[in-house]
Amino acid sequence: MLPEPTLNTYLALSAVLFCIGTVGVFLRRNLITILLSVEVMLNAVNLTFVAVGRFLGAVDGQIIAFFVMTVAAAEAAVGLAILIALFRHKATLSPDAFTSLKW
Repeated sequence: MLPEPTLNTYLALSAVLFCIGTVGVFLRRNLITILLSVEVMLNAVNLTFVAVGRFLGAVDGQIIAFFVMTVAAAEAAVGLAILIALFRHKATLSPDAFTSLKW
């Protein structure tokens, strides 16, 4: 039987997920993958909230994670709508094509 994971295990996993998301934001050349990398970073923060809340024996971490997931869903919907509008205008999703604020 496997031992129960400790708080440090969850925090290390959260740090790894956050680093993967950060690398995805800085190294990817597609706006959709950048948006997904931000979602991975938000999930890493959610994991931290839930793990610390479980360690402290409180439900506060789960409540905060629920609100973060709600905001992340709204961010994904608005972000995808903006990406669709940008793609229709420029026919590309490369961040380099959108350096100027002029249409």
